[in-house]
Amino acid sequence: MVKQSDKDGQLDKLPLPLPAERAIRKLGSDLALARRRRHISQQSLAERMGASLSTVRRMEKGDPRVPIHFIARALQVFGEIEALAGLIDSARDDIGLVLMDERLPQRVRSKRSKDEKGAL
Repeated sequence: MVKQSDKDGQLDKLPLPLPAERAIRKLGSDLALARRRRHISQQSLAERMGASLSTVRRMEKGDPRVPIHFIARALQVFGEIEALAGLIDSARDDIGLVLMDERLPQRVRSKRSKDEKGAL
């Protein structure tokens, strides 16, 4: 559940969309697998990340409340920080690029300088 403020300042709990929940759980599982493949204990990973053991455990279970900076720190420990940096690389954002191209003008005209006078 994610908290979001409404108009009255009350906090409503919004359910995490199922695809997002699955992706976070998979990420946690993948981080646990990466740790075990490197023969790193949860305690050692916690120390290297500057986190508590319970944070590492929650992260590996796919708890969506784990702050992203801990995930970034784990990726750094595993030598995979570039994976985070490239998640939504604007150069490979096909949908964003298509939307931008749809808004391109049909033609581009140069602007008149103040010294130029029109025909009128």
